[in-house]
Amino acid sequence: MYPSMKAEFAARDGDLRLCLLLGIAAWFLFLDHVPHNAVSLLTMRNFGFSGAADLFVFVGGYTAAILYGKMMLERGFVVSATRIFKRLWQLYAAYVVLFVIYIELIGYVARRSRAPELIAEFNVTGIVDHAIRTLIHGLLLQAKPLNLDVLQLLIVLMAFFPIVLFGMTRRPNLTVAGSIGLYVASRLLDWNLSSFPDGRWSLNPFCWQLLFVLGACFALGGARQVHAVRTLQGFTILRAAAWLYLLFALVVTVAGKFPQAGIVPDFLRDTLLPNDKGNLAPYRVLHFLALAFLFTYVVPRSWRGFRWQALQPVMKCGQEWLAVFCAGVFLSFAAHLVLITGPDSLALHVLVSFAGISIMTGVAYYVSWSKRQDHKPAFRTQAMRGLSEEGRFAK
Repeated sequence: MYPSMKAEFAARDGDLRLCLLLGIAAWFLFLDHVPHNAVSLLTMRNFGFSGAADLFVFVGGYTAAILYGKMMLERGFVVSATRIFKRLWQLYAAYVVLFVIYIELIGYVARRSRAPELIAEFNVTGIVDHAIRTLIHGLLLQAKPLNLDVLQLLIVLMAFFPIVLFGMTRRPNLTVAGSIGLYVASRLLDWNLSSFPDGRWSLNPFCWQLLFVLGACFALGGARQVHAVRTLQGFTILRAAAWLYLLFALVVTVAGKFPQAGIVPDFLRDTLLPNDKGNLAPYRVLHFLALAFLFTYVVPRSWRGFRWQALQPVMKCGQEWLAVFCAGVFLSFAAHLVLITGPDSLALHVLVSFAGISIMTGVAYYVSWSKRQDHKPAFRTQAMRGLSEEGRFAK
């Protein structure tokens, strides 16, 4: 089994679809995080049950499995676990810096602008009366300031990923079955993590782990699983069923925005809406899997569109998704301030959204450029400098 899995790792290494999808998710999350933003009507969540967060978590699991799966097969559990925890520490450090600066910025702006509603709107009410306690709970991932829930979720999922990856490389079917069992149990028994000062996590990790594990499962699937998926994609009836379900989700979602139109029956709208995002409703999982099924069929790994210049910015944002996500959190807050203080016009919404995405793209290109500078050899520069000095003295 291991040689076939290693061959699949080699084939999937450098899959540009992952960069494209992570970049799209980062852009959509920014647009969705700006309250009352008209441009956010163009994001995934307005066309079906799933959204950018689903895409982020699934692709995150897929990418993590590719990065660390081969290492686990070749170098064992201990080495791969230490590398995963190293990445986990990077995510947590980014979260801590982001959390501290973010809540202080919100509190400062709320006091200076005399707009205390911002504190409640961004879920940082405790920062005024209990600043130290809020910071402590934030470090323990128990605070839930607006727009940081996805990063908190990824930190928890990565903390348990060594165990998941070990199971996926040894007993993949049993591991997936355990993930499904945990998902079902958490929904039936209402399991979740508590948050400060009250309530629970907005994205239930006991439920959302299913998408992360499914992403890892598809990444680690051998040649037989890949052949089975391609065979299923070849059936016209299955592709038609996927398209019909996406159309059904679109109609229901639109009906939720215009209930007076009576597009769908009331019992159906009441059952599926409001969309149970927190506990990852089954119809939401099915919607995302239908999207993935059709996307991988329409966009193969060797798609020529990856060479298009128009897609390079979004793919670069996907490569540097962590820096882009952190920048997007601050930019979403800044964009919200501009929208609530400026004129209420569509042009301003478009301008703010375009400016935010442009800055995020600039951050991605800078981080990529900075990494390349760190890997450039300094010895040759010193050697050339020495040769030039010797030539000067010889003269």
